[in-house]
Amino acid sequence: MPRSVNSVAKRARRKKVLKQAKGYFGRRKNVWTVAKNAVDKAMLYAYRDRRNKKRTFRALWIMRINAGSRAHGLSYSQFMGKLKTHNIDLNRKVLADLAMNDPAAFKAIVDKLN
Repeated sequence: MPRSVNSVAKRARRKKVLKQAKGYFGRRKNVWTVAKNAVDKAMLYAYRDRRNKKRTFRALWIMRINAGSRAHGLSYSQFMGKLKTHNIDLNRKVLADLAMNDPAAFKAIVDKLN
């Protein structure tokens, strides 16, 4: 019995990877073996950094809240602790936005804590 190869599926797989490599420099965009490795590496970075993005944004929000609260004589940990005791449920994203773009509203929150 002759050997059966599915060239259609093989070509489709390769076309899919080469399409993902569009815009890469040099042989990374058009040579199968190089493009496959480049796309695999890019997918790993994308997967990893979708998680890292959450960490970096949280760190940024904490820095902004800390700067805003220190302007009113509180450290970040004191500020967050007082928010908890006064049952003010604002997340870090909103607090950071207020600290940066609406200092009057942030000051009103700080005044409510005292």
